[in-house]
Amino acid sequence: MPTRARATRPRSAAARAPVAPGALRCRRKFLRFFPGGFADETYIDWERDYKWAAHARWREQLGPDELGGLIAAGQFAEVAQRAVRIESGTNLLFSFEKMALRDAVRPPRSARAFAEGLHDFLHGARPPGERFERWVGMIAALPRKQTRVLTWPLATVFGFIAQPRRHFFLKPRVTQLAFAEYGLDFRYRSRPTWESYAHLLGLARIVARDVVDLGPRDMIDVQSFLWVQGSDEYEE
Repeated sequence: MPTRARATRPRSAAARAPVAPGALRCRRKFLRFFPGGFADETYIDWERDYKWAAHARWREQLGPDELGGLIAAGQFAEVAQRAVRIESGTNLLFSFEKMALRDAVRPPRSARAFAEGLHDFLHGARPPGERFERWVGMIAALPRKQTRVLTWPLATVFGFIAQPRRHFFLKPRVTQLAFAEYGLDFRYRSRPTWESYAHLLGLARIVARDVVDLGPRDMIDVQSFLWVQGSDEYEE
């Protein structure tokens, strides 16, 4: 009598791709500070709440319809002021970057370029790489008073606040250290480019996959996990 083949369940992602030793060390470090993973109350208080609060303010004040309506009405300065004000409620940018941005978008022409560039970056119809490069080009063209405006943090902070499921916030030094600890080779370039940013997003997805059992909700959690690995705030 022929025997039936035994049904087999598909292997999990973890079984298909074992987590590297560096990733396991990073995981242990994160859990030493936050034993409850991404649901840990201290983690939420220290790392997540203020970032999510900025996102909530963005949705209320610069969501797609509101942003489009302000631009259609020619209220470019209002867009720039709201974006700057929302970011200022976080500690994501250094103080000199905050001041450089405020100065750069103050002239009416710059406020318009910023508002229209922001809308195109977040909601435009072009491919993501083209939109990112256009966004970087707009930032590079903003007037510089003392400090340069085009930095990785400035290029990535508004995408991260507005669309945290899609975008990652890059602090170069901390993120490079974190990926080195993790055992991932980050192809970093000092000038923001889509090639480096797309590679960064791919690495962030690897990390999200590796810690899926800890319950990451979005890039806020992935960025915070990596921050713990590379920041002096979490030295052991």
